[in-house]
Amino acid sequence: MKMIHDRNIIERNFKPRDTVLLYNSRLRLFPGKLKSRWSGPFRMVGIHLTGAVEISASNDSRKFCVNGNKLKHNVGMEEAKEVSVTHLIEPPQLSALHGRQPIDLLYSSG
Repeated sequence: MKMIHDRNIIERNFKPRDTVLLYNSRLRLFPGKLKSRWSGPFRMVGIHLTGAVEISASNDSRKFCVNGNKLKHNVGMEEAKEVSVTHLIEPPQLSALHGRQPIDLLYSSG
């Protein structure tokens, strides 16, 4: 049983300047399914030998230490998204049928 559990554990190797997300386990103000418990992104500053990780917000210079088990790599998009636009043409109008009703077109032979 332990071998099955250990096989599914993903090893997290953090390096300084990585972007990470922080798990907020105390988020009980608005309990709901759709509210994400991950906050961030944060920038990694340093790693201590005890497993504590020093992070800072990307728009702030303050640093704080958190447990390394409450972090995961941020795999969000950093570059701009490409958007493709497809323009559709207008379908032909009924007036283009030369005065014939659409029902006549179904039953006419020629």
